[in-house]
Amino acid sequence: MAENLKTQTVRGVWWSFLEKYSTQGVAFLVTIIMARHVTPGEYGLIGMLAIFMALAQVFIDGGFANALIQKEVRTETDFSTVFWINVSIGVLSYILLFVGAPAIAAFYNQDILVPITRIYGLNLILSSLSAVNKVKLTVDINFKTQLKISLIAALTSGIAGITCALNDCGVWSIVVQSNVAAAMNAILCFIFVKWRPALVFSVESFHSLFRFGSKLLAAQIISTVYVNLYNLVIGKKYSKEEVGLYSKAGLFVQMVSTHLTAVMTRVSFPVLSRVQNQDDKLMGAYRTFIGMVAFIVFPVALGFCGVARPLIVSLITDKWLGCVPFIQILVFAYLCDGITIVNLNLLYVKGKSDIVLRLEIIKKTIAVILLFIALRFGVKAICLSQLLYAVIALILNTRNTKRLLKYGFLSQIRDLFPYFICSLVMMSAAFGLDHIIDNNWVVLVLSLIICPVIYLLLCFLFKLNALNEMALIVVSNKYCPQWLNKLLSNLLLKKS
Repeated sequence: MAENLKTQTVRGVWWSFLEKYSTQGVAFLVTIIMARHVTPGEYGLIGMLAIFMALAQVFIDGGFANALIQKEVRTETDFSTVFWINVSIGVLSYILLFVGAPAIAAFYNQDILVPITRIYGLNLILSSLSAVNKVKLTVDINFKTQLKISLIAALTSGIAGITCALNDCGVWSIVVQSNVAAAMNAILCFIFVKWRPALVFSVESFHSLFRFGSKLLAAQIISTVYVNLYNLVIGKKYSKEEVGLYSKAGLFVQMVSTHLTAVMTRVSFPVLSRVQNQDDKLMGAYRTFIGMVAFIVFPVALGFCGVARPLIVSLITDKWLGCVPFIQILVFAYLCDGITIVNLNLLYVKGKSDIVLRLEIIKKTIAVILLFIALRFGVKAICLSQLLYAVIALILNTRNTKRLLKYGFLSQIRDLFPYFICSLVMMSAAFGLDHIIDNNWVVLVLSLIICPVIYLLLCFLFKLNALNEMALIVVSNKYCPQWLNKLLSNLLLKKS
């Protein structure tokens, strides 16, 4: 990677990490407090709406966000055109949800879903107002401003949600939290981002972006339907409590796995797009990102798997204990998904949206077949079907990275395997502590101290490259303490 590219990447990863996990830290605390006062069944009601909300959100974006980022030269007309498209679709999506609310409630046989859908759906209009502003920040690799926006929105919405939960508002606590977050994001984006849409709509710009974005839109629709199909099917086949437990398991796993991967890919897309026509630089940067994703995501996800039982019981009480086996299966599925997303990112960078669409059709066909086979055997079997699908999807995706950069499945597994083994050893240590110690809080504290030490020591002994890359990110930050800068520089960076 050229030095300026590496500097941008390091800065972007740092601020993206802070933005995502300061926000997620707040969201995590809010979730813990609210889960103590909101039942699995009430969370399940929101889970039943997930597919409708997520699908509408995909249409709001319409693939135009990625099309704007991927495009090498963007005009103000491009940005304004996408803004008005987003807002129009947001309003139309809300109208459809409002009118269709009785049908949704009838499908699940839950009358309360009518008012919930109509209030919760306002989220779509609010989020459409901030979409383009966030694209502009991503294009500029300006995650510092995104940190300010996300953190203020998370704090404000968290206070609103907790206040409602403490006053026994039940499911409406979740609705209020979500809508306040979307409203604050929209307001803060217009305050912090000095951009306003012009009263212009360009058909030429629309067609230019749609050529790339339409295939991504189709791929995202397929992917979104698949991801949220689980909540829909479980909600129809099983109880709302099962939906709540499954949804909560997915939420926790996403927090420790998917969001970490998103930090990396969100930075990698605009950075890699700048060298999309320079295969040597692209390959070097791409392998760096793969290694960094594995170095961070694998230990966090598998460590969470190791302490899932004491963590869930301690934080949100044993009424949520039923989600622990779902978490322990989904962790491994989401690990594969994370690497798959990184591979898809390369296809986006190369403008291969047609391949992305074709892949999604093939993969999701396989996934739906696996889902309906597993449906007969319970929610745990459904989670196992996700794991099997995730492995198949990774194999299929890496066939294309092999064609583009000669970096296929076996090459990636060789690069990722050391991080997986180190993380697996760390996870085993956490399981061991949980097995021999009865006090949940003692298990959590000891795991938090011992497991990272085990992992970092193993990475150091095996001389894994990503350890040096992450050390560079830390010492490049101006807020890094002098003693830590000196330690990492002498221990790792001088040897690299």
